[in-house]
Amino acid sequence: MPLTSSGLKILTVAVAAILPTFATISQAASNAPAVGAQYDTSHVYVPVAETDAFAASFVATFGGASTKQIVATVTPTPSSTTSQLIQTPVGTISLFGFKTPIPYPFGQERTGYLVTDLDQSIREARKAGASVIVEAFPDPIGRDAIIQWPGGVNMQLYWHTKAPNYPKLDTIPENRIYVSKDSANAFIQDFLRFSHGKIVADDKQAPGVEIGRPSDTFRRVRITSDFGKMSLLVTDGHLPYPYGHETTGYEVTNLEETISKATTAGATLLVQPYTSDQRRAAIVQFPGGYIAEIHSAGASQ
Repeated sequence: MPLTSSGLKILTVAVAAILPTFATISQAASNAPAVGAQYDTSHVYVPVAETDAFAASFVATFGGASTKQIVATVTPTPSSTTSQLIQTPVGTISLFGFKTPIPYPFGQERTGYLVTDLDQSIREARKAGASVIVEAFPDPIGRDAIIQWPGGVNMQLYWHTKAPNYPKLDTIPENRIYVSKDSANAFIQDFLRFSHGKIVADDKQAPGVEIGRPSDTFRRVRITSDFGKMSLLVTDGHLPYPYGHETTGYEVTNLEETISKATTAGATLLVQPYTSDQRRAAIVQFPGGYIAEIHSAGASQ
């Protein structure tokens, strides 16, 4: 049906309003899928009764604030969860407290990556070697999909109907991924192709203290891209608790001071501070069960 002159005017105004919002993202889409590290979130699932305690503890530890908690359906099948975004200077968290059973495979994805174009990113992920284990679906503010890389590494890709605008982070969090020797090279090759990232370090004799085995060594690969930082920990799977449960590492200025804030706010220190690879690191567990690595850079060996 042809548009009337008034209808054409309304359409023109609507398009003009949309174009500035997505101009930068549209230009970037031809280069790389990532929007920026401040838009990438660690997905944290805790019992619904503990969402408030977790949010308060995490903000007390790292600073920042949480958005208002809402109840929504964030899966393609019927479900109900509390949902909120916790933004801190050292990283962002998508917090979920499901009020219904969690549909598979949700809860197994470690991160949410904001992409410039969801459909294009899905195509590029497939070309790079990923499997799409949850096809694209709408959520209350955009669209999502879940992909899986070699080694069984699940990540969510998401796109917002209205482009968000978050301030840059003070420090970039580290996506900590444990993979086997059998899948490491395939993961590296595929993820680099998708993310347009690069290897900044590949230590085949990294100190085993970093995985709770001080008498041994292992391979550690550090990768950077517009999605942020990644540490790939290539092991034989003989990991003492809690190693392998921490999906994100947060960089802070003063580790001991941050640990003090965390424990005062209800977190538990699981791994005492240690020094390795020019950093001081520890592992803590927040209320609700979320386990995180925390480190400060520049420590001497």
